[in-house]
Amino acid sequence: SESVIKMVGTIKKKFGIDIIAGNVATAEGTEDLIKAGADAVKIGIGPGSICTTRIVAGAGVPQLTAIMNCYQVARKHKVPIIADGGIKFSGDITKALASGAHSVMIGSLFAGTDESPGEVILYQGRSYKVYRGMGSIGAMSQGSRDRYGQEGVETTKLVPEGVEGRVPYKGPLSQSIHQLTGGLQSGMGYCGCRTISELRKKARFVKITNAGLRESHVHDVIITKEAPNYREEW
Repeated sequence: SESVIKMVGTIKKKFGIDIIAGNVATAEGTEDLIKAGADAVKIGIGPGSICTTRIVAGAGVPQLTAIMNCYQVARKHKVPIIADGGIKFSGDITKALASGAHSVMIGSLFAGTDESPGEVILYQGRSYKVYRGMGSIGAMSQGSRDRYGQEGVETTKLVPEGVEGRVPYKGPLSQSIHQLTGGLQSGMGYCGCRTISELRKKARFVKITNAGLRESHVHDVIITKEAPNYREEW
């Protein structure tokens, strides 16, 4: 919004500190934030697992497309971009970095770890942790409503852009980090790359059908022993 652009300029002028601004999903939005003084830009409107912005507001861009488009502008100014949301598997990190992101932000994959806030609950014999988005009713009721232009609105009249749910309990964060970095290393290895900049140059993207996506996942078997870095989506 216009207010964010103005605030970036104001903070930069007054304090002279590094500023990460966002979120945006277009090249134009990236350009505006960089011109305002942003030192890094966050990319992502609605890709998060608990976000409903694209459905409720009808606004957003598929995350990989958004990263690619924003990177075209950011690289001209030598400003890094951060892919915020949409990371479901370690392979998504590889794709995000290959398409132009310098780093990624992760929520749901870490929400089930010991270090994350949230209550551990037992459901049908398995342990889960509570997870909610900043645009959920619960979070907005406790202070995040101003982010969505609803400051002063009664709780019963809030229009949420997120939900509350549960994610599987995963134990220590270090275990999740190990699996994610291992998957990224493997992905870069398949592309014959040693650095992220090399990955951006060598990676090639291809369009696939829904049949191709199903083929990419585990199929035609019943999983009897779960892997620490994979879950069924079907």
